[in-house]
Amino acid sequence: MKLMEWFEKGISPQNYIEAMQVNKKEMNQIYNGFSLSDEEKTRLADLKDAGLKVIALTEDWCGDAMLNNPILLKLAEEAGMDVRFILRDQNLELMDQYLTNGTSRAIPIYIFIDKEGDEKAVWGPRAKQIQELVDSERSKLPAQDDVNFKDEQMSMYRRLTASYQEDSKIWHTVADSIINALVSGK
Repeated sequence: MKLMEWFEKGISPQNYIEAMQVNKKEMNQIYNGFSLSDEEKTRLADLKDAGLKVIALTEDWCGDAMLNNPILLKLAEEAGMDVRFILRDQNLELMDQYLTNGTSRAIPIYIFIDKEGDEKAVWGPRAKQIQELVDSERSKLPAQDDVNFKDEQMSMYRRLTASYQEDSKIWHTVADSIINALVSGK
């Protein structure tokens, strides 16, 4: 399928959010708490008339999607981009074209396309600085065969999830990362 066909197959943000079973409250909390800075709005201004569309490969159980999707929606509103959500697990044919490091089905992945359906930029699954934060937290975990590994890992996930929901610096880091991908076309 071509990218425009994938876009047309996708579901609207409203329908995606209504159908969410996991992280709905948390995603809405981020969406309602996040506002673009004047600088972010200025950087998006040139994209307002570009007619860009976004295919968002995602799943509601994903903590990174919980963080990134509401920020994408705010950026899309500001820049006049139409967003459609595609569920990764039901659309592996598309997902497998956008593997992280060539092997991982990590999400979310945002595919930005123009009016003709040509790919203009791809972003995801995390901003570089957020990946560094996650890597740093993972480096503190005991070995996987340690009896405390699972408990420590769950504790790490809870800390990260809490920071994703509360730290506006993280939100702006994500916004800037997505804007950089859009502006550079990478």
